[in-house]
Amino acid sequence: MTPNAETPTPAWETTGSPVIKIIGIGTAGVALLETLATAEFAGAHRVAVSTDQSSLNVSTTSAKLLLEAKGLRGLGTGGDAERGYALAEENVAGLKSACTGAQVVLLLAGLGGGAGSGITPVVARVARESGALVLAFVTLPFDCEGNRRSAQAKASLAQIKAFADGVICLPNQKAYKLIDEHTSVVDTFRITGGLLLEAIRGIWQLMTRPGLIQIHLADLCALVRDKNAEGVFAFVEASGPARSREVIDKLLAHPLLDEGKALTESDAVMVSLMAGSDLTMAEVNRVMEQITRQCERAQVIMGAMVDDAWKTRLSVTLIAAKHSAPPVPEPVETAFHRPARIGGRPTPTVTPSPSASPVANPGPSPLQMQQREQLVKQHAPGGRRKADGKMKQEMLQLGTITKGRFDKCEPTIHKGEDLDVPTYFRRGMPLN
Repeated sequence: MTPNAETPTPAWETTGSPVIKIIGIGTAGVALLETLATAEFAGAHRVAVSTDQSSLNVSTTSAKLLLEAKGLRGLGTGGDAERGYALAEENVAGLKSACTGAQVVLLLAGLGGGAGSGITPVVARVARESGALVLAFVTLPFDCEGNRRSAQAKASLAQIKAFADGVICLPNQKAYKLIDEHTSVVDTFRITGGLLLEAIRGIWQLMTRPGLIQIHLADLCALVRDKNAEGVFAFVEASGPARSREVIDKLLAHPLLDEGKALTESDAVMVSLMAGSDLTMAEVNRVMEQITRQCERAQVIMGAMVDDAWKTRLSVTLIAAKHSAPPVPEPVETAFHRPARIGGRPTPTVTPSPSASPVANPGPSPLQMQQREQLVKQHAPGGRRKADGKMKQEMLQLGTITKGRFDKCEPTIHKGEDLDVPTYFRRGMPLN
């Protein structure tokens, strides 16, 4: 890892802006990190972490950490979250160095793949152990990306919640509310990335920009630390004489807030207002009155900033968090477990029916047994040995044979024969 030119001294009592490190993890996280290479985020210490050398090559940040093993040869994890987790543990010293000196660590990652899902929980744990406030901004895969990526993403999210102070999670599937039939794949991912970056921008402004109503780092820590919150967010903007009413209408109709439902269920809400010098106290009061009315039981923190360049514009960045009991992280072998593979294909996982007995299969119905016996009698030559000494088929006392869970299925008929009936019955084969 290339050391950062500046080595800040961590101190929670500093009077200036907090030392913030933004760490992009995996291909998606590094791509998001690259969009922050603007003057607005000039004070951030950016770090790119990946198992894929090609994704690091396009990053403009000087702080890069390639996690690799000899077997991978810099080609990534192959989408295997267990491998990403193992690589992070092997390179934990480098991850600690990346987090050293930070008062706040912001993690960016797309969950579902091997690097983002496997490495992010380890970085969250290491950053937390270093004493930093840890906020994770992650996306969940689209449904069309397959159940393997979805399972890995959910397992990783549970791990991240166990270590991070707060998680801003964007399920990509919600982007369908913001696109139409003609939106391209590239534009769709650009929209989801832009939504996540708006949340980062809101947090960044809350912590770094001086405001008429300032939110201090201690306020943010008291709101999220040790509460393992998962947050939803929204960014809206309006201009003109009715801008304060317009931003409220947009917030209450925002798809990522479930049309306002997320506010009523939230335990904590952070609100950041930004406008030009023409911002009035009546506008601030009107916006905050409507927000607090929607989330009466939530703890609300508000910040207001003035930028002369905004003139008639007003923006509101809102993050709502619902706290939950700290989850117990599963061992990585359990969290990222996949079905065993046989012949290159995954072994199917059998999910028993809720009505099925956990002890034994109930067996066929009396009607099914009667039909089975009639069929057997039709095909099996009856009786014992005749006087001529020829062998005749005899019913063996083997007990009731069932087809298990397939007893209620339609029989397999081929050329008039029930293939579910043993061959020696169907063909009248004698048994010695």
